[in-house]
Amino acid sequence: MPRRTIRLRRPVGTRSGQRGTQPKVVALGGGAGLSASLTALRRITGDLTAVVTVADDGGSSGRLRDELGVLPPGDLRKALAALCGDDEWGRTWAEVIQHRFVSRGDMHDHAVGNLLIVALWEQLGDHVQALDLVGKLLGAHGRVLPMSAVPLELQALVRGHDPERPDEVSTVRGQANVALTTGEVQQVHLVPHDPPAVSEAVKAVLDADWVVLGPGSWFSSVIPHLLVPELLDALTQTKARKVLSLNLAPQPGETEGFSPQRHLDVLARHAPKLAFDVVLADEDAVPDRDSLCQAAERLGATAQLSPVAAAGGASQGEGPAGGAARHDPELLAAAYDRIFRMHGRIGPWR
Repeated sequence: MPRRTIRLRRPVGTRSGQRGTQPKVVALGGGAGLSASLTALRRITGDLTAVVTVADDGGSSGRLRDELGVLPPGDLRKALAALCGDDEWGRTWAEVIQHRFVSRGDMHDHAVGNLLIVALWEQLGDHVQALDLVGKLLGAHGRVLPMSAVPLELQALVRGHDPERPDEVSTVRGQANVALTTGEVQQVHLVPHDPPAVSEAVKAVLDADWVVLGPGSWFSSVIPHLLVPELLDALTQTKARKVLSLNLAPQPGETEGFSPQRHLDVLARHAPKLAFDVVLADEDAVPDRDSLCQAAERLGATAQLSPVAAAGGASQGEGPAGGAARHDPELLAAAYDRIFRMHGRIGPWR
């Protein structure tokens, strides 16, 4: 393999202007959905914080979690990669931390970023300080925080998880299993049931101008944030305006057959006191606009339909099982920017 020559000049600061002239935005989620939001949001603000779920138990993250007793680093790594800039420094570091080893031994499929994050956790003994240091190294356009400082197990009540017993409700344990279930997810909860929130994440939500929840795997990346009591209290009490960003299509397995409005109703059952200001959906992914508008109103929100999908991106489900569905970063950034300007807190953000 030919050697690659890399000449990098480390970036200084962010490209988004002076602090205080742009909205403070907090984005919550995990996996590919949160990465899509962050890639868009870093285009319109330099005051950006990601709050990331820590219930992953599959792949490299699951192995490190089992072997070392650490938080699963995978979704945190993906968020950091999404916050890397579009210059040579950012693109290179995004590729480096996402790189996975291929071997016949124990290193197979481990991501470089996962190992770096865990190493700094062990060196510094502080989750937040370590993630801030990785972000500084990458020149990240924002901050990444875990939603809790303890590893969490996601459990779901699923009807028909056993195809031979379609009416039986059983408990499915583990985020990876919940995401791949072929049954109908009724409800999810976390173990431990009342996990402590990271104080910096709570403060970020309380101090924000805007909070964005979603898109992402609904039961395994979006709703878990609402199951951390201190974080839910902060989301309920904050004066920030809140956007709920919907997926492009149902996710095979986890939300198979869900309409856009059903996603809202399911979320409301898990957090009945939580209100939103705007529900954002791709205009081509909503077959029944009136029903979505009514569901949004039940959350205190208005529905905003905008073109946010990449070409062909609304044809399949969100996430790894869904194939090609993905948001277009520029279109999603434009949609968020319009929402921020139309619904208050307007300022010279660019």
